[in-house]
Amino acid sequence: MSDTLTEVRSGARADTVTGLLAEIASIGADRTRGGYSRPVFSSAELELREWFIAHATRRGLDVHTDANGIIQAWWHGSGAGAAGSPGADALASGDPASADPASADPQGAVLTGSHLDSVPGGGAFDGPLGVASSLIAVDHLKRRGIQPVRSLVVAVFPEEEGSRFGVACLGSRLLSGAIDPVRALALKDENGDTFGDLARRNGLDPERFGVDTGFLDSVSSFVELHVEQGRGLIDLDRPVAIGSSILGHGRWRISIHGEGNHAGTTLMEDRRDPIVAAARVIQAVRDIARSHPFARATVGRIVPVPGGTNVIASRVDVWLDVRHPDDLVTAAIVELIRGAAVQLSAEEGCSAELVEESFSATVAFDAPLRDRLARVLPDAPILDTGAGHDAGVLASMLPTAMLFVRNPSGISHSPEEYAEDADAEAGAVALADVLADLIA
Repeated sequence: MSDTLTEVRSGARADTVTGLLAEIASIGADRTRGGYSRPVFSSAELELREWFIAHATRRGLDVHTDANGIIQAWWHGSGAGAAGSPGADALASGDPASADPASADPQGAVLTGSHLDSVPGGGAFDGPLGVASSLIAVDHLKRRGIQPVRSLVVAVFPEEEGSRFGVACLGSRLLSGAIDPVRALALKDENGDTFGDLARRNGLDPERFGVDTGFLDSVSSFVELHVEQGRGLIDLDRPVAIGSSILGHGRWRISIHGEGNHAGTTLMEDRRDPIVAAARVIQAVRDIARSHPFARATVGRIVPVPGGTNVIASRVDVWLDVRHPDDLVTAAIVELIRGAAVQLSAEEGCSAELVEESFSATVAFDAPLRDRLARVLPDAPILDTGAGHDAGVLASMLPTAMLFVRNPSGISHSPEEYAEDADAEAGAVALADVLADLIA
C-alpha cells in the first residue's frame, strides 16, 4: 500500500481541495520535463485511480469501474430505485448495458468529475482539480445536510489528454459512441502496445468497450469543473466562470518521407532530408494560422525515423493541432497546411501525407443548463474555451456545462499552470452550489 493511500484511509489529510492535491503532489512528477507525466495505464495514473477510489469509498460513495474504464462513484438519491446505480446490477450480470436505468434513478442522475491523466510535463491542476473539487463538493453538500433526490455520480474519465494513444477524451468517446471500439482497441502507443492489450492487462475486457446506453440514459446532466486554460478570469478579476462553448479542434499527423542515409558520407546536394522539409512545413503552419484571425495551430510533437544523431532520417512524423471557432475555417486551414506540406516536401525531394487522427466540432454547451448555472452563480462570467474536454464530447448525448477556476498564470499544459488556494476552494463551493440545485 502506498503512503498516499495509507494517509487517505487513516484520514490524515485535510478535507480541502488543496489538501487533496497535496496528497498526490509527488505522483508522476517528471524530473526531466518538469511538471507531471501521468499517461493512461502508467503506474502514476493507476495510483491516482486508487487514490480516488479510496477517497470516494471513504465518503460512502458506491464505486465501480465501468466497461470503458471510467470510474463511477455514486451517491444514491432518494428518487433512485432499490437497485442502486445501473452499473452495480450490470457488473453483477456481466453486461453494463443490461441494467434498467429507469429503475436506478427515474429522474436522472447528475454527473460531475474530470480526469487524472496528463500531457507530458503537464501542470498539477489540469484534470485533478476537477476530481478533487468534486469530492470536496460532496463534503460541502453533506455538511449542509442535503439529501439528494437525484443521484450524484462523480466520474474519472481515462485518457482525456490523448497523450498515450493520440486520441483525446478516449473514455468519453467510447462511452458516447464518438469512436469505433475496433479503432480504439487498435490504437498504439510509442512502444507499440495497443490500447486493447493494455486495457486487458489492467483488468478490462476489450470485448465490452463501447456505447453504454444504460448509463447515458440514467444521467440527466453533466457539470465538469476545470482549471481555466487562458487569461479570461484573471483579466476579469473573478475566481470562477461558466463555460459557454468549446472551439472546434482536431489532431492530424503529417508524415514526410525522404531518403535515409549516412550523415558523414552524403553530400548536402545529394540529400532528400525529411527533417529539413519538416522544418519548412512547421514554419508554414505558423504563417497559415497567423493569416486567419482567432486560429491556433501547433506542432507539439516531432518523431524522426530512425532517430540517430549521425543518420539522415528516412521519415519524420509531425503531429498537428488546429483550432478555430468556425469549423469550416478549421477545415480550410488544414487543407492549406496539407497543400503546403506537399509542396515544400517536394521541393526537398520528399513526399508528404496528412492523416486525420481526431476531430471535435465546435460545441455550444446546453443553453438551459448554462442559464441555470448562471442563476445559481450570478457573479460568474460566461466564457468560451479553446481546450477540449469530456463535457464537450458528451454534449451530443446529454446536457453538459462547465465551470472554470481562475489560473493567474494563464498557462496550461505546462508546469507553470496554477490556481490559488482560495480560488480552488471557491471553485469547489461553486460546484457544490450548482450540484445542490441540480440534485434537489
